[in-house]
Amino acid sequence: MNPDETEPLTGSGDLKREAEKTLGSARRRYGLLARMLFVTLDLVYGRKRTLSKFKVLEVIARVPYQAWEHVAYIAVTHTYRWPDFARRIFDFVKESRAQQDNEQWHLLILEELVQKKGIREGFFRHRLLPQFIAFFFYHTSWLLYVIRPALSYSLNADFEDHAEHEYMEFAKENPSFEHEPFDSTFRENYARLSNLADLFRRIGLDERMHKEESLNRIEKARFS
Repeated sequence: MNPDETEPLTGSGDLKREAEKTLGSARRRYGLLARMLFVTLDLVYGRKRTLSKFKVLEVIARVPYQAWEHVAYIAVTHTYRWPDFARRIFDFVKESRAQQDNEQWHLLILEELVQKKGIREGFFRHRLLPQFIAFFFYHTSWLLYVIRPALSYSLNADFEDHAEHEYMEFAKENPSFEHEPFDSTFRENYARLSNLADLFRRIGLDERMHKEESLNRIEKARFS
């Protein structure tokens, strides 16, 4: 989500309607790389949706935007002599930065929740291994972008579609979240939400917006 473009939805009624829209829609037909990633996460962290598993997702979620930003900055270095073209690249950098920052808020909020609830996490599975997975995902996204940007966008759309559905399912299967207030250090930075159910719906909606932005980039690349 780009905060410069639209005010985030925070009302419970709106968020519930968006959740129903997601839950009533089919998932994308994921590519091989995305399926391999999701199977790996299920094998290591279990199929059950948990705060700790979502936190791993958010560690990974930021890296495609970091990869695109890196490549774009290199491109600006070589194209600044053509200001109009360089400006378009720089606008892309700003958009990727906004998406990356949005994913960062997700991660910080989830980490805060894990600590508040006293959830115990192992160093290898929940600290070290996610960094290795993110490292692999970063370089995969970077390489695909260099080969053909649409390939990297498609992989990200798969990832964000998966995250969108997982967050909406998590809110649905935990009705107690409707009565648990969202009280966070990051509330003013992210969004003022009534409860944890709305938090996870809001995050799921963010992921949908990221997915749609990646799909729009594919279309632009196709006709450019």
